[in-house]
Amino acid sequence: MTPDKITAAYYRGDKTFIVETTEVPQPKPGEVLLKIAYCGICGTDMHVYHGNMDARVGLNRIVGHEMSATVAEVGEGVSEFDMGQKVVVRPLAACGNCPACAEGYSHICHNLQFLGLDTDGAMQEYWSIPAETLHVLPEDIRLDHAALIEPVAVACHDVRLSQLTPGENAVVIGGGPIGVLVAMVAREAGGNVTISEVNENRLRIADQLGFDTVNPLKSDLVAAINEKTGGKGAEVVFEVSGSQPGVDAMTTVAATRGRIVMVAIHAAPPKVDMFQFFWRELKLIGARVYEPEDYEKAIELIRNGEVGAETIITDVSPLTDIQSAFEALDSSPVAMKSLIKVGGGQ
Repeated sequence: MTPDKITAAYYRGDKTFIVETTEVPQPKPGEVLLKIAYCGICGTDMHVYHGNMDARVGLNRIVGHEMSATVAEVGEGVSEFDMGQKVVVRPLAACGNCPACAEGYSHICHNLQFLGLDTDGAMQEYWSIPAETLHVLPEDIRLDHAALIEPVAVACHDVRLSQLTPGENAVVIGGGPIGVLVAMVAREAGGNVTISEVNENRLRIADQLGFDTVNPLKSDLVAAINEKTGGKGAEVVFEVSGSQPGVDAMTTVAATRGRIVMVAIHAAPPKVDMFQFFWRELKLIGARVYEPEDYEKAIELIRNGEVGAETIITDVSPLTDIQSAFEALDSSPVAMKSLIKVGGGQ
């Protein structure tokens, strides 16, 4: 039975979350009320925590979108979901009217709303959400592992757009959570993957997952890739570092006619060596969020154990400790993916 009151965590600015009791949201027509199990803290949430998105999210926002849940209630007009069914949310709300939507690219809608940033999100015990955003999960999937599906879907989208084929060499520049997930999805697609990362703790995790790794502060990345590829370079490069050195590296390690996928969001426009694009006929591919097929692929990979969830998830905290969880993640040299346990369930 759905309670009358729920616990929710509100971002109030100045690196502060306040946990309060509030009214349970009611599903509107076309919506589904979810009982949230787990919610991951992502890089965007950390930008909110640091105050970099106050103009967008305000000072009374429930954040969170990397989540897993079960169906609690359905609103008027919704009949395709059953009570207790395991689900995840693809947290995008498109306008349906802009040129991108008209072309079938609603995930890059000109007026896109991101649920959990532009609206309240999953750091609350119950969340009412449009039914069209839901993906049903297999019953045998663990709900803590399922909280990785949203970022894995990002990686699936990146790798799909890269057109990586089995046997090709791929370099992932940046070994944070998304970079490691991109590497795992690329490996599942048949790529020979190398991760470039400067954080030794993240390199250890990548090593545990069986990847070739290079710390470009200690070794020559170009020399390492040339040795691995016989001097050819990498057919596919993923820039996930969000740094100028990462952008510098992406063109120097790419093979002739290599494909570079820009995954990271850069705080300022980086300088790009356009001469290399001319000289080697390189291709630069932008990649943003995901489409429904990427979610279905991510669900399959999580269910089949292709993603090392036990290694990627480095800590889990209760919703009441959300402030401490953000503070710890902000200063931790070893954390990869931090989860908030919002409700019960495995």
